[in-house]
Amino acid sequence: MDIVYKARVFATAAHAAVKQVRKYTGEPYIVHPEEVVRIIAYHSATLEQLAASWLHDTVEDTGVTQDLIVYEFGPIIAEYVHWLTDQSTAEDGNRAVRKKMDADRLALAPPAVQSIKYADLISNTKSIIAHDPGFAKTYLQEKAYLLSVMNKGNPELYKLALQNIVG
Repeated sequence: MDIVYKARVFATAAHAAVKQVRKYTGEPYIVHPEEVVRIIAYHSATLEQLAASWLHDTVEDTGVTQDLIVYEFGPIIAEYVHWLTDQSTAEDGNRAVRKKMDADRLALAPPAVQSIKYADLISNTKSIIAHDPGFAKTYLQEKAYLLSVMNKGNPELYKLALQNIVG
C-alpha cells in the first residue's frame, strides 16, 4: 500500500475512533490534516512529509502512540510526527509558558518538519480567525513568536504562514 494512502486511512480511523471533530464547525477532524496535506503538497513535499501531514495530530489527539507510528510508518515519518507533537504538559506551566516551550523546540526541527508546521499553522489560522476572533488575538501572538524562531522550512510556505499571522 502506498505510504501516503496508508497514512490517510490510519489518521482517518484514529481521529474517528475518538469521535474527534473540528472545534468550530463540528466537521470530522480529518478535514484539517487533509487541508495540511493539500497545502504542503502544493509546495513540493516528499512522500514522508505528506504521510506525516496526515498523521501530525494522531499522537497528540488520539490513542495512537509514537511507538505505533514507528512500527507502521518507519523512523523518518515517526520522527516528523514526534517533532509535530506538542511535548509540553499542564505541569509545565500556563498556556503561554507551554506554547513558548513547544515553539522553542520546533525551532530545532528539521526544515521538512517546519514546512509541515507552516501548513498546519495556515490551516488552523484561517479557522480560528473566522470562528473565534477573541481567541485569535492570543493565537496570533503565539504563532508570531513561533515563526520568529522557526524559519528553516520552505520559504514560500513560511511567507504564506507569516502573511496569515500578520494579515
